[in-house]
Amino acid sequence: MELNEKILQCLEKSDKLDTIQLAKEFNEDHQKIVGAVKSLEALDMVTSEPAKSTKWELTEEGKLVAEKGSHEAVLYKSIPSEGIAQAEVMKTIPNAKVGFSKAMSLGWIVIDKSGGTPLVKRKVDNITDKVQLDLNEIKKGIDNLADNVRSDYKKRKLLQEIVIKSFILLKGPQFATSIKKLETDLTSEMLLTGSWKELEFKPYNFDALGQPPECGHLHPLLKVRSEFREIFLEMGFQEMPTNQYVESSFWNFDALFQPQQHPARDAHDTFFISSPATSTKFPMDYLERVKKVHSKGGYGSQGYRYDWKIEEAQKNLLRTHTTAVSARMLYKVAQQETFTPQKFFSIDKVFRNETLDATHLAEFQQVEGLVADRGLGLADLLAQLDHFFRRLGFRRLQFKPAYNPYTEPSMEIFAYHDGLGKWIEIGNSGIFRPEMLLPMGLPPDVRVMAWGLSLERPTMIKYGLTNIRDLVGPRVDLRMVQNNPLCRLNK
Repeated sequence: MELNEKILQCLEKSDKLDTIQLAKEFNEDHQKIVGAVKSLEALDMVTSEPAKSTKWELTEEGKLVAEKGSHEAVLYKSIPSEGIAQAEVMKTIPNAKVGFSKAMSLGWIVIDKSGGTPLVKRKVDNITDKVQLDLNEIKKGIDNLADNVRSDYKKRKLLQEIVIKSFILLKGPQFATSIKKLETDLTSEMLLTGSWKELEFKPYNFDALGQPPECGHLHPLLKVRSEFREIFLEMGFQEMPTNQYVESSFWNFDALFQPQQHPARDAHDTFFISSPATSTKFPMDYLERVKKVHSKGGYGSQGYRYDWKIEEAQKNLLRTHTTAVSARMLYKVAQQETFTPQKFFSIDKVFRNETLDATHLAEFQQVEGLVADRGLGLADLLAQLDHFFRRLGFRRLQFKPAYNPYTEPSMEIFAYHDGLGKWIEIGNSGIFRPEMLLPMGLPPDVRVMAWGLSLERPTMIKYGLTNIRDLVGPRVDLRMVQNNPLCRLNK
């Protein structure tokens, strides 16, 4: 007999039934009974009300105590008639700390200090292990414990309260002891024969949700990246090609007037490539000018005064910043016969040998913008930054002097975040040094101002995330990716 009809026949003999009782009577899994009840409810044959009951069960530790005795009884039985050193008791007997405390409070043992070394001795000849007896009663389904005793066993993690959720079944408006199958589809055969007139059809549920379509979802980083890109394009910037993750040290460091002894060029901060380990193709005339400005100076600078080595410049690495791309683009602009002002931007991955924590990753997205034109100065940089960050929704900015090998002046950018109620660092900026620009062949009156920030930090602020590992990596919750809305910055 179908389980559904067995439930209906039982309900006919009683005004109401508990699904737990039905599961025991039919020797079926409770969830299977609940599933059958839900199908009967859909036919209005039964109604149900949620119910809840509790029972007490032994924990794993409680089962061990019921089998071998309580900790205090085990300790008492382990003490020889002549006694044993207290330190030995605590070291050799399992759960000695709890057992010793309970045995002392019950008056089963005593500490004898008359001989110098404290000895634990039995104080009584016989004991009754009430804890073991009580737990064995619970194990058999007999619960006659006083509330305070049960509470004590719960604190000792010997007992646990189990909440049992079930349903109380009542007869519904369409109750019957047998189920009449309702038709779900109107077929062409029914229409031709006219049999549809005598058939009963299942009511159509207009409130039922359709099956959600399986589709991809944009990651929050991609949503914010799309918004940043749109802002740059609206401001007249061109996007730089950033598909070259592996760079030579020359373009990543030397072309940016970063000395070869700089700590960032150490393996503790940079990922170096083992195969291919080096690059050999460089614009040699430009390389010679870079070598000269590093080792001897020039263009009004005394340089770093060290022996510049091409072997260091040839080392391949995973780029540590997209400023390496900016250096390539500026060198390309410098090769034009007639200089024309340029505005470039890029948004792509960079790699650093960082210790992973809540705000740092070994790879992250860098957002970079630069403007090259004649006669630019610090005032132009401040105006451009104010315009750019206003498009991102930051109305209050502060600037702090900083040091970068390839910009002078350099400024860290702070913005006041209303949600957090404090100033936060959101980027870095500056005007590229002549030691970087003039070896490329750019005219002496051309200035380049640039700024950069990570993509992850604005995304964390936008979506209310406090740990960067919830945004990138194996800890990412796919439901967060699916459910978060599109990014719309306050432009």
